[in-house]
Amino acid sequence: MAIYHLSAQVISRGAGRSVVAAAAYRAATRLEDTRTGLAHDFTRKDHLVHAEVLLPDGAPTAWADRGTLWNAVEAGEKRKDAQLAREVEFALPRELSQAEGIALARDFVREQFVARGMVADLCVHAPRGEDGESKPHAHVLLTLRGITPGQQADSSDAAFGAKQRAWNSTALLEGWRERWAELTNERLASLGHDVRIDHRSLAAQGIPLEPQHKVGPAGMRRAARGEAAERRAEHDAIARRNGARIAADPALALEALTRQQSTFTRQDLARFIARHTDGAAQFAQVLAKVEASPELVRLGQDAAGRVRWTTREMLAAEQRMEGQAAALAQGRAHGVPEQLQERALRQAEAGGLTLSAEQRDAVRHLTGPEGLALVVGYAGTGKSALLGVARAAWEAQGLRVRGATLSGIAAEGLQAGSGIRSKTLASLEWHWARGREVLGPRDVLVVDEAGMVGSRQMQRLLQQAQQASAKVVLVGDPEQLQAIEAGAAFRALAERHGAAEISEVRRQREGWQREATRELATGRTGEALARYEQAGMVLEHATQEEARAALVAGWLAGRQEAPGRSQLMLAATRADAAALNRLAREQLGGAGALGPDHSIMTEQGQRLLAVGDRLMFLRNARALGAGPDGQGGTAVKNGTLGTVTNVQGQGESARLTVRLDARDAATPAAEVSFAVREYGALTHGYAATIHKAQGVTVERAHVLASAAMDRHAAYVALTRHREGVRLHWARDELGSRAGLTRRLSRQRAKDVTLDYAGPEGEGRAQEAFARRRGLHPLVPESEILARPPVERARASGEAAAAYLDQAASQTEPPPPPLLPAQRDPTGRDSLGRGTTPEEIAAAEARDPAVRQEAADRAQWLRAAYRDPVQAEAQLDALLWDSRDDRSQVATQLRERPELLGRLRGSEGLFSGRRAQRERTSAVSAARSLASGLAREAAARQRAGESYRAEVAAQRARDAVEVPGLSQRAWRAVEALEQARSTSLPPEASKAPQAYWQALAGRPDPALAEAWQRVVRGQPEVAAELRAVAAAAERRLGPQGMEQSLSAKAAEAATPSREGLAGVARAVAAMREGQRAVQAQERVQARSQAAEQQRLGIRRGPGLGR
Repeated sequence: MAIYHLSAQVISRGAGRSVVAAAAYRAATRLEDTRTGLAHDFTRKDHLVHAEVLLPDGAPTAWADRGTLWNAVEAGEKRKDAQLAREVEFALPRELSQAEGIALARDFVREQFVARGMVADLCVHAPRGEDGESKPHAHVLLTLRGITPGQQADSSDAAFGAKQRAWNSTALLEGWRERWAELTNERLASLGHDVRIDHRSLAAQGIPLEPQHKVGPAGMRRAARGEAAERRAEHDAIARRNGARIAADPALALEALTRQQSTFTRQDLARFIARHTDGAAQFAQVLAKVEASPELVRLGQDAAGRVRWTTREMLAAEQRMEGQAAALAQGRAHGVPEQLQERALRQAEAGGLTLSAEQRDAVRHLTGPEGLALVVGYAGTGKSALLGVARAAWEAQGLRVRGATLSGIAAEGLQAGSGIRSKTLASLEWHWARGREVLGPRDVLVVDEAGMVGSRQMQRLLQQAQQASAKVVLVGDPEQLQAIEAGAAFRALAERHGAAEISEVRRQREGWQREATRELATGRTGEALARYEQAGMVLEHATQEEARAALVAGWLAGRQEAPGRSQLMLAATRADAAALNRLAREQLGGAGALGPDHSIMTEQGQRLLAVGDRLMFLRNARALGAGPDGQGGTAVKNGTLGTVTNVQGQGESARLTVRLDARDAATPAAEVSFAVREYGALTHGYAATIHKAQGVTVERAHVLASAAMDRHAAYVALTRHREGVRLHWARDELGSRAGLTRRLSRQRAKDVTLDYAGPEGEGRAQEAFARRRGLHPLVPESEILARPPVERARASGEAAAAYLDQAASQTEPPPPPLLPAQRDPTGRDSLGRGTTPEEIAAAEARDPAVRQEAADRAQWLRAAYRDPVQAEAQLDALLWDSRDDRSQVATQLRERPELLGRLRGSEGLFSGRRAQRERTSAVSAARSLASGLAREAAARQRAGESYRAEVAAQRARDAVEVPGLSQRAWRAVEALEQARSTSLPPEASKAPQAYWQALAGRPDPALAEAWQRVVRGQPEVAAELRAVAAAAERRLGPQGMEQSLSAKAAEAATPSREGLAGVARAVAAMREGQRAVQAQERVQARSQAAEQQRLGIRRGPGLGR
């Protein structure tokens, strides 16, 4: 199974090591060290499957020879303690073939190391593990010095330049770790594998497990021989401790599995547990413990026949989301009168905007009174235009309209296209957590690209709106790119609450291209590709390299043909986008379209920039280029594009001036000037990934097809254009034309727990999807409903039951309890929770207030200290010394903020104003850090106390036994259920939750008569039902009682499923029987009162005199 591992170390002469020997060992070859005269022969070493030296631009070709390269490195370093090379080692996924793993390693090395100017010696090993399977991994030896400019490529006496200190930064290593996970996951997905890896530490993932050390080959060999192997022993000990933690708290595994997906398979669960346990015995024990957890919920089978599981937390979150959506949909406080709707439509048309009938209907739908409205719009159907008209109508009614999107660039696009003031969802949630910018009853919140919002975030958003009685408008297309977080919230809500649909494509000018967009939107990718191929827009190449070259050539030809026409090159992966950027820049430089090159050190590594270069910003900044007083500056978003108009200096001291692309035709282009040291999140902007292009419109698009694409990416990529698109594909990447269609047609939409509501729920979801995509009906419908003759059978059945009850009452043994009392000798509750220090600490760490303070801490560290990484390490040391006494550390920091390192700015006699202001801000930030620590200490104390109280309360409930029912009582329950089922309307049988809703508040003579006969007529049965209800409420609590009565609730508690189902049946039958009798009595009372009034016999003034 794929695992994440990436580590780095420096090979130093001071530690007695030789880089020539290291290279010989890793390449399983013989190399002679000319400095020492020693020969290092490792030709007998097994497991090497690939070795090559990769050279950056400008490096001498002689260095492609491994011996020449590393002897040059040894000769160039004179100090006896010199650092010689850096080694980066990373694990390759077992799921990939040997060739696929080598290609993945090569792509990563070229993108992250060679592109920065390092010479890379790549060796791939594939030894056998203890399980007999291959353990593929790569070793990369990297040079530490840059290339001396101006050397001849074939020079035999080439030398290295200066040491590149920037390559030693912690931030760069973290970037390598993150990028390796991204690239690996892209490749796994493109090749059809479901597994994923995560570069983050377990703590960063919110998983309170210890990270496990890697065991090297020497340690494995010593362990195999039975010799002492300290690192292997430590690795196994950590695995055992992690396994014990998961066994003690199975929720750890379940929370990790539902971080990015609502549901999972047993294989996913087993894979996670295998990674965090030691040996087959502990694996089986922990797997059994997790599978027995009450947090685990079995949902049903997916389309592939695999059983899907989820957690109670995930299920509850998505059920809350659905409940909040339903409550909002019932609202009627945000309607816009028809005259104001029509006025907004007339004003739009007067301004030159022609709306289709679909768009006009969508505007009326959005401006209706409901508190929830959804719009499903195909790509290029003019969603932003109709939102602008709806905004005018809402504002005319006195409503405040606000916009939200997942990304900053999308928020910018929403604001520019519709006039709705917009922010990112993350920004809104940050403000809401602090009581700012809260919603109100006169607010309309418009969420664009809602298909990319995960279920948990959607639930939090709907909760805010419901509490504020605000209106929520969701706009998107579930067929476009999927949510990164768990769930497919927008699709689920659209299927359950309906949506206005816009399918009339307007972006493409040609009718056949608009039809192709509709085909892409409805999953008919093959038909759309055939249309573009017939028009000569699907271009085949032998290799991916040729495809890239042809794509860039077509882009350049379009640029020369019409310089002002907008174009965009698109690729599925960042590696392909970077390769297209390099090719485009080489061609432009050769044509003289760029100024002199300047070597700039960005956060992405070394980049060559020149006047005329296209640039993409990769991080949001509110006021880039602001003056020393903080005034001025220009906002940029992640994804903002611009053209370089001036470059001054080199490296980190460079200063850039960039003319940003205009947001729309009416907005003048802004220009921003800034130092790279202040903002270095930059890359070339000729090509972009498909993810960054969702929501973008250009005249022409040039798309590079790859194995990483699916039908969602193909839909986005092939619908960005107005005039035309060129799709380039290669046989070495996709095999054949059929392979292209197969790859680009793969359906990888996410699911939600609501998709598995049983056959009825699945049928409704499929029907909703088919209707939304114009494919309904799927089968002929029938209005015929057959009913069983239950009335005829009831009398004889009840008579027989009465006789059997009478005969059995004397000999029937006491029934077993429905829910036995649970008392754990170790002090754990029925949910597996205990109150050990580790578990309390984990509960504190999960608290939202604690997590928010921890997240804010990084901001204060960056604002206060020159080296925030070192400051964080020093803070961790202080916390360790104080035994995590955050209040004590907060007091120390208030008194001596410099305890964590050098503060920003200065305050000396000769310090300038800017330095003094920076120092003042730094001291203020350090004090904010101290205050945050104090708040975190208080929040941890509250969270710990709350957790202990929860466990104690649950243990008290666990000790309550819910008694069982006799056979006579069960027969009474069945009689009530049969009486109930005959009274339901036809539609109630289609959905489990509709049963009791159909009966609520309405008279049911059959059920009332059954209650009188089988319960009131049998006092012993009535006493049994009352005892079960009372004990169940003490055991489950009021909320648990309501959950146990909801549809499919019995599936939510694995260990006590049958008992909980029995409780639900008994209590529900008793409650509804009582309600039916009360309703019947009210009807009789009203009827009697009406009859008395009709006969005139009511007592009144003067009567009886």
